[in-house]
Formats: sequence, structure tokens, C-alpha cells
Amino acid sequence: MAKTVLVTGGCGFIGVNFVRLLLAEQQDWKVINLDKLTYAGNLQSLADLSEQPNYTFIKGDICDRQLLDNLFHEHQIDTVAHFAAESHVDRSITGPAEFIQTNVVGTFTLLEAAKRYWLDNGTKNDAYRFLHVSTDEVFGSLGPTGFFTEETAYDPRSPYSASKASSDHLVRAYFHTYGLPVLMTNCSNNYGPYQFPEKLIPLVLNNGLHGKPLPVYGDGGNVRDWLYVQDHCEAIVRVIEQGRVGQSYNIGGHNEKTNLQVVELLCDQLDKKVGLLPSGQARRSLISFVKDRLGHDRRYAIDAGKIAKELGWLPTVTFEQGIDKTVDWYLHNRDWTSAVTDGSYQEYYQNMYGEQE
Repeated sequence: MAKTVLVTGGCGFIGVNFVRLLLAEQQDWKVINLDKLTYAGNLQSLADLSEQPNYTFIKGDICDRQLLDNLFHEHQIDTVAHFAAESHVDRSITGPAEFIQTNVVGTFTLLEAAKRYWLDNGTKNDAYRFLHVSTDEVFGSLGPTGFFTEETAYDPRSPYSASKASSDHLVRAYFHTYGLPVLMTNCSNNYGPYQFPEKLIPLVLNNGLHGKPLPVYGDGGNVRDWLYVQDHCEAIVRVIEQGRVGQSYNIGGHNEKTNLQVVELLCDQLDKKVGLLPSGQARRSLISFVKDRLGHDRRYAIDAGKIAKELGWLPTVTFEQGIDKTVDWYLHNRDWTSAVTDGSYQEYYQNMYGEQE
């Protein structure tokens, strides 16, 4: 069924991959990409798609009520895929205000706009959907065993996860109070192409290529479940098309690894693909253990049985395959990483659209 999808945060890491997936595989869907283009939004990541007739980019803030109302009515939005969020835990520790504004106030403003349009028009369309993309971090920290399920009690430990938990609760409230046809997903750690280089995997790859130290928090034993971004995006499409209204679905990769295991694998991949360091040393010699992050959750692990049972989705990319694809992508797209690290990527919007908002 043809859809008109408002993708918020479509210039961020997961949003970019989601937009690219839709334009490649859902060619009868219209995609409206709304992004504020903060430091983590990179319009250049979608430069090759800018002329596609079923794709529109709009620079704007999800906190802008009038803009949202205009977008829903002008484009007759029938599906929202809400990715827009401040997402870096370290930044939330040093500056939480932006996380509350975007993740909580922004989600509220978007829900209000979606509700207004739905009440005016959407109730005539059984396919109307509001999908909110969230994180497993809302559930807190696990011990050595056990998994997060959709029924796990919320226990956020950082300003970031608390802001996402708040937005999750708002989304559920709009379903139970107003009947807005919402869906929600909580995913594990994503990795893959177009990820901003402050996150672990692209940071290690970029530093490793340049012989710089590879910082690892604490003892490196913190465990995460890793999900290849393409698998995640395909799961989201499945939830939009087949998910039960009002339900949440955990999306995981079934790939639990310690941070140290991830870093060591990346070092080995770089050594194999580009050779040892000029000194002749392996890149594992660059690993440097640093003071642990404040409130660092020890372990996350997702039980993705519900989405497998109800919607037939399973991840298709193993961690080793995904890392191989990811390393190759960064090696073949060094100009992209350089543009992000030197800040020149932010000039792309001005060059394309000028200064007008």
C-alpha cells in the first residue's frame, strides 16, 4: 500500500539508512525527511537521493508546532517514523537540557500535531500510523543473565535514557487516552554506515586508521547487544506494515559482545585490511583504558522473540558479517568521515539551499 511517510531525524545515522531503504525498496512510498541538522544531522549522506521525485527534505525542528501542522496538511502524512532525538549518552551527562527539549518536548509537539491531523483526517484512513523509535537503555542495566522484554519495567540511569523513557510514556499515553494509532520499537546498539564518529565503532575505526589511542571505558567489560542498522530498518518497516496498534516491539541483533571484544575485533579487521601500524605493531597496542562513564550500565540484552513470533522478523546479518561490511564502508568512504570530523559537512546545506530556513 502506498504511504506518505514523515521521517523525523532522517539525516541522523539510523534515519539516513531508513530513508535510503525506503527509497530503494518501497518505491510507491513518498518520503518527507524533516531534520533540524544539528551536529549529528548530515544532509550530505543523502546527496545522491536529492533529486528523487518521491523524496522531499525539509530543514526544521520537531518543536515547531506551526511547521508540523503545515507539513501534515500539505503532504497529507499518513505515517510517522519518529527517529529525531539527541542520542549520545556522554553529551547528556554534560548537557542534559537539549535532551529534554528534543526528546521530550519535541516528541510531545509531534504527537500533538499527529493527533490534530489524525482527528481531522486520519480516522478515515485505517492505515494511519505513528511509529516511535526508542532504545533498550530505558530498561536500565542487567546482571550477567536475563534479557529485556517488552514487559520489563523502566529503570533509566542517564539523562539520555530518562528522556527517551519519558517520550515512550507520552507515546503510550496518546494511544490509551486519545486512541492515536501508535507503534513503538526499542532497539539495541546499532552500527553500520553513516554513523557519527563519536560513537564507539566509527570512533575506533577512525582513530585506528590514524594511529591514535583507542579509549575504552573502565575495564571494557560492559556488554551490549549489537544490531546491524540495515536489519533494524527492515524491522521498522515490518512493524509499520504489520505491527499491532498500541504495541511495542523489541528489536535486537542477538549479538552480545563486551566493548573490549568489539574494539579488538575492529583492530584485527583494520590490521588485516590495511596492514599493521607504521611501527609494525598491531592496532590492539593502541587500546587505552580510561575512567569509566558516570552511571555506566553494565549489560544490555534484548529478547526479540515477540517481533519474531508476531511479525516473522529475524536479523539476517551476523555481527562478524556486519563488522566486515562496516569496516569496508568506512575504508571506502574516508571522505565522508573527514568531512564530519573537520566540520565541512555542515556547509552542504548552505551550498544546496542557501541560508533560508
